[in-house]
Amino acid sequence: MHAITIRGFGGPDVLTWTEVPDPVPASGEVVIDVVAAGVNRADLLQREGHYPPPPGAPDIPGLECAGVISAVGPGVDGWQPGDRVCALLGGGGYAERVAVRADHVLPIPAGVTLVEAAAFPEAACTVWSTVFMAARARAGETLLIHGGASGIGTFAVQLATAWGLRVTATAGTAEKCERVHALGAEFVINYRTQDFVAEISARTGGRGVDVVLDIVGGPYLARNLAVLAPDGRIVVIALQGGRRAELDLAALMTKRGSIYAAGLRARPPEQKAEIVSEVRTHVWPLIGSGQIRPVIEAQVPMHEAARAHRILEAGRHVGKVVLVHPARVMTETSTPPEETEAAPSGRQSTPPK
Repeated sequence: MHAITIRGFGGPDVLTWTEVPDPVPASGEVVIDVVAAGVNRADLLQREGHYPPPPGAPDIPGLECAGVISAVGPGVDGWQPGDRVCALLGGGGYAERVAVRADHVLPIPAGVTLVEAAAFPEAACTVWSTVFMAARARAGETLLIHGGASGIGTFAVQLATAWGLRVTATAGTAEKCERVHALGAEFVINYRTQDFVAEISARTGGRGVDVVLDIVGGPYLARNLAVLAPDGRIVVIALQGGRRAELDLAALMTKRGSIYAAGLRARPPEQKAEIVSEVRTHVWPLIGSGQIRPVIEAQVPMHEAARAHRILEAGRHVGKVVLVHPARVMTETSTPPEETEAAPSGRQSTPPK
């Protein structure tokens, strides 16, 4: 089979479409013939040499995929060849086939194509495990989402809105702010022209927000604490702005606040399996009902992964970029695998029943 390999760390041009051995399913694993794979910023960090795969994971990038099961290893129940699935991966998604633990696999939600499904596993598992499992966000609370136009952000806005949270988000352009508002955010702040601390303080009468979902890291820590409501929770899932900051513990204690920081890729497999199970129970029905819709900026042929990475690095996209296998995706949809913008999702203001 062929896969994207990293030919020395560096820019997008180090990504190479190469022949590699076919995966063989171990006990408890399935092999998926990949139709599409989501592209994440973690892939860019891996390409640059800053985010190595966890032990046992393939060096091939790609943290999520969708396709059709072609082989099942010993001890697997509930899946069989021919099943259409998507999966959370430790790596290996940028390939024609990938082996993955069966308990990290999800069915395709009703009404969703395989290409669309490839945009869901990483975002769904990240947001559910942090905002809902760890920070215990609940209906009626307020949530600030930094990077609301990103792949994680566009998913988080929709999921939080569906669960009855009141969402504020930040984005970097007027157009992105409009797109994020259309997804369900009540208020979107252009962080390039507005101070989100002042804006949130003014809109909440100085109370602040109950939960902050942060992708910036160090430079935003003090400011996130400044907008935190009493008993609030800060959730840090990425460090795009830097890893170090000074923390005023007295201010954190005064607000009875907490800070939770976690990635997804390096979690123990059993934790990932628990998260995938929770996502299947609590999130997948919202996708199947249309309350959460895929937001895909571009579909790029997998052998052109370097172009997909450049799209993410340019920062002008909204939602996800997805790699596709042209021959396989043509059996899934009549739309050619070219760059296409996804229409903004409709708004949902009531929690799921």
